[in-house]
Amino acid sequence: MDSKADSRIKHLDFIIIDLLCIELSFVLAIITRYGLSDFLRIITNGGTDESKAFRLVNVVLILAYLVFMLFTGPHTGIVKRGHLKEFWFIFIINAEILFTLFAFLYVIKVSAIYSRLMIGYFFVYDLAVMMLFRTFRKLILRVKFMEGSESAGVLLVAQTDSAEAFIDTLMKNNSGFYHFKGIIFTDAYQEKEFMGIPVIKQKEMLDYIKLNPINDVFMLTKAGGRLASTFINMGITVHRAMDLETPNMINASINQIGNYTVITSTISRATLGELLIKRIFDILISAIGLVFTGILTIILTPIIKLQAPGPVFFKQKRVGKNGKIFTMYKFRSMYIDAEERKKELMSQNEMNGLMFKMENDPRIFPAGNFMRKASIDEFPQFWNIFKGDMSLIGTRPPTLDEYENYKRHHMSRLAMKPGLTGMWQVSGRSDIKDFEEIVRLDNEYIRNFSIGLDIKIFFKTIGTVLGMKGSK
Repeated sequence: MDSKADSRIKHLDFIIIDLLCIELSFVLAIITRYGLSDFLRIITNGGTDESKAFRLVNVVLILAYLVFMLFTGPHTGIVKRGHLKEFWFIFIINAEILFTLFAFLYVIKVSAIYSRLMIGYFFVYDLAVMMLFRTFRKLILRVKFMEGSESAGVLLVAQTDSAEAFIDTLMKNNSGFYHFKGIIFTDAYQEKEFMGIPVIKQKEMLDYIKLNPINDVFMLTKAGGRLASTFINMGITVHRAMDLETPNMINASINQIGNYTVITSTISRATLGELLIKRIFDILISAIGLVFTGILTIILTPIIKLQAPGPVFFKQKRVGKNGKIFTMYKFRSMYIDAEERKKELMSQNEMNGLMFKMENDPRIFPAGNFMRKASIDEFPQFWNIFKGDMSLIGTRPPTLDEYENYKRHHMSRLAMKPGLTGMWQVSGRSDIKDFEEIVRLDNEYIRNFSIGLDIKIFFKTIGTVLGMKGSK
C-alpha cells in the first residue's frame, strides 16, 4: 500500500467534508453573484437552460475534485499538517479544479456564457470553507488520538543511541496519531522501560503484539532485517530508514517523518482509490442489508424464542484489523450454553488447526440449522460493516481463543479488515478442513487485493448462498 493509501487515517470523512464544502461554496458563489432570489429561481426551475448550465458546472467541479483526489493523494498525512501547509494543499486542489473547469468550458466552447466573477467567488469561498471545516475535523480527531481511541499502535526497533531522537521526532510530528506501545532493542539494553515506553524482548514479541495491537513498526537498525520481513508477513506496516538495507520490502513507498526519510512496506498493495471504492461499496450494501436484517428480526424473533429461549442476537468479541477487538453480531442459531459445551465437543472437531467445526453440531437448535445453511444468521454483521469494524469482503475475524494461539504467520490474516465473506468461503468452506489452507487463501486475497477480485467474490458468494453450498 503506498503512502496515499494510509489505512490508519480514515480519509473518507475528509473526502465527504471536501465535497460538502464544494457544494456549499458553489451555492454561496451563485448567491453572491446573482442574489438569493435568482438562486431560488434557478434551483426551482430545473428544466431551463440556465439551470442546466449551473448543474453542468457543479458536476464538473465534483468530478474534477474526485479525479485529483484519487490520483494525487491530497489527504496523505492530513492530520499531521500545520495550518500553512494545509492551506497550501487546499489552494493546490482548488487551483486544479478551476483549471479543469476552465479547460472543459473552453473545449465545449461555452466559457463566454459563464460568469467568471461567480467562479472567482467559488474559489475564494472554497479556500475559506474547506480550511475551516478541515481544521475543525482535525481538532476532533486529535482529541480522539490523544484519548487513544483512534491512535495507531507503534513498535520501534532500534539501538539505544538512535531511539531517543526518533521518539522525540515522531512525537513532535504526529499530533497524537502514533502511540508507542513498545521498543525492541537490538543491542544490550537491560532496562524494562525506555523514556516511559515498555522494552520488549524478541522472544516475547508475538505474545506482546497479541495483547497490544500494533499498526506500524519503525526500524532504525540494520540488525533488524529479518524482523522487517517477519512483521510484514504478520500484516504489520513497516517503515525502514532509508540509509538501511531494505530486503524483501514489498509494495514499498517513500515517506517523510520529520527529518527521517523511510521506506514504507506492507503486505497489501491496496491504493487509496481502491480502499475508498471498497468502503463506499460496503456502506451501500450494508445499508440495504440492514433493511433485510430488520425484516428478518421480525420473522425470526418468535422462532428463536420458541425453540431456544434467550436473546435473539448472538454477540461475541472478535479480533479485527491489526488485532483490535470489536463485538460481532449474528442471529443466534445455537442454544445459550453453546460456548460452555464447546469444550466437551473439541474431540470431535473436524478442522485441523485453530478453528472449530463439526457436522451435526448438537448445540444448534432445529431452525438454527436452516439459518446457518442459508447464511441467514450472518445478516446482523451488516451493522458491523456499516460501522466500519468489518468489510463485506475480507478474512473471517478470529475468536479471542483462536487468536491467543496464533503463530506469527497467522497474524497476516489481520492485515485487512475482516469480512462477511471472502476467498475461503467461496472456495467451499465446509470442504476445507485445514486451518493452514484457510490462512493460505486469506493471504492470497490480501496480497492480490483488487476491486475486481472483490466483485468476483461478491457474485460467487451470492451463488453460494442461493445454492446453500459450503455451509454447515
